[in-house]
Amino acid sequence: MQEPLHRGLALQVEDIVKDFGVTRALNGARLSVRSGSVHALLGENGAGKTTLMRIAFGLIQPDAGRILLNGQEVRFPSPASAIDAGIGMVHQHFMNVPAMTVAENVALGGRGLFSRADAEARVRLLAFETQLAIDPTARAESLGVSAQQRLEILKALARGARVLIMDEPTAVLAPAEGRELLGWLRSFADRGGSVILITHKLDEALATADEVTVLRYGNAVLTADAASASVETLADAMLGASAPRTATPSRSAPGEIVLRLSSLSVRDALGITRIADVSLELRQREILGIAALEDSGHRLLLRAIAGRAVPTTGTIDRRGEPALVPEDRGRDALISEFSVTENVALKGAGRARGRMDWPWRRVVAERLSREFDVRAPSVDAAAGVLSGGNQQKLVLARELSDGPSVIVAENPTRGLDIRATAAVHARLREAAAAGAAVVVYSSDLDEVLGLATRVVAVHQGRLREVPNDREAAGRAMLGLP
Repeated sequence: MQEPLHRGLALQVEDIVKDFGVTRALNGARLSVRSGSVHALLGENGAGKTTLMRIAFGLIQPDAGRILLNGQEVRFPSPASAIDAGIGMVHQHFMNVPAMTVAENVALGGRGLFSRADAEARVRLLAFETQLAIDPTARAESLGVSAQQRLEILKALARGARVLIMDEPTAVLAPAEGRELLGWLRSFADRGGSVILITHKLDEALATADEVTVLRYGNAVLTADAASASVETLADAMLGASAPRTATPSRSAPGEIVLRLSSLSVRDALGITRIADVSLELRQREILGIAALEDSGHRLLLRAIAGRAVPTTGTIDRRGEPALVPEDRGRDALISEFSVTENVALKGAGRARGRMDWPWRRVVAERLSREFDVRAPSVDAAAGVLSGGNQQKLVLARELSDGPSVIVAENPTRGLDIRATAAVHARLREAAAAGAAVVVYSSDLDEVLGLATRVVAVHQGRLREVPNDREAAGRAMLGLP
C-alpha cells in the first residue's frame, strides 16, 4: 500500500457508551481514524460496529463519550449536521426513495433549484469516476440489489464527504465490482480522504485497510496496523475463540422429488424473458447451489421456485409451501417497526383467517428465539433494533419453523460475521438432512460450492449442471464450455 498523504487524526470517537433499554450496545468504545487512510472496523454481529458509526453520523445520540473531528470536539444532533461537517455514511440497508429516479435520489437533500439535466449529468460523472455503472434516469424501485448499493455509494460521494463510513459496501457486489469499489476507496484515501470500512470479510480488510479495530461486546479489543495482523488474529479477537469458517457439504443420499420445473420461462416486469425453457428436479436432502453472475436471470428463477414469480410458460410442481429467505431482509423479509412476535406471525399471514391469538404467538416467538439463538431484548422489541445477524436468524426461524419441503435462500449470509455465517450454514444443512430440498444462491461462489451437494450455473437465463469445482462453475457462469 502507498503511504497516505496525511496522517493526522480525522475522526475520533472516545469512550462511547450507549444503552438500549437494559441492553448495553457500547461500553466505552473508542476508534481513531487517520486522514489519508482506510480503517477497517470488525466484530461479530451485535458487537456495536454499526451503532458506533451511527453515533459518529448523528443518527443516534450517545449516553456518554465524545466525538472529535480534525482534533476539535463536535456534536452531531442529526445526520444533516454530520454531512455538513464532511462525513458520509453508506448504510448496509438501503435508504433510497423507491419512487424517485437515481438522479433525484442523489440530489435529495441538496440546496438550490433542482435541475434534472444537471442532476443526471452529475450522476454520470460520478459513475464514470467510480466505475459504478448506473442509469441516472432509472427509478430506484426498479434497481436490483447491487445497483441500489451503488446508488447509496454515489449519494454519499455526491455530498462531498471527506470521511466515508462504509457499512458492508461489498456485501452485495459481484467480485469484480467489489474490487473496483475497494480500489476507488484506496485512491480516495491516498488523496487525503478517510474511510471507515465495516466488513466481515477479513481478507478484504487486510488487503484494503491501513489499520484495523475489532469490537467485542461494545469494546475495542484490538487496534493494529493491517500489515501486522492476520485472518487468524482478527478472528480470535472477534470471537474470543476459534470458529468454523467454511461449510461442509451434506453427504445424505437424495430422497424423493419434491419440486419439478418443466420447460419453465419467466419474464421480468418489462416483459423481457429472463429464464428460458428451464427444466429441473429437486429432491429431498439435497442442497442445490446456484452459481450465477449479476443479471443472469437467476433471481427470477429463485423467486419462481419460491412461488413469488409467475411463470410465463411451463409448469412448477412442488410439494407443500416453499420457504424463502430473501437477500434483502430489511426490504423483503422483516418489518422493522414490528416486534419480533409480530414478524414471526407474518408466516402464512396471507392465508390466515379469524382472530390472532397473540399470547400463543408470543410463546411461539420465544421458543423460536431460543431454538435459533435470536438475541433480542425481548420478543416485544422491534425487529429493527436487532443486529443484522440476529435479524437473519429471526427470518430463518420463521421460515423454517414449519418444516418446509423446499427452502430458497438468496445470499443468506450477506453482511454476517463468522459465527452468524456458520450458524446459518448449519441451519440450512440441518434442514436438508431432515428432508428438505434447499436451493441456495450467493454472490460468493466459494460459499455456494461449500454448501452445495449439486451445482447448476445460470447464464443468460439458461441452466447447466456443473461439477462442484470453482473453475468449472466460473466458466459456466460466463457461458464458456
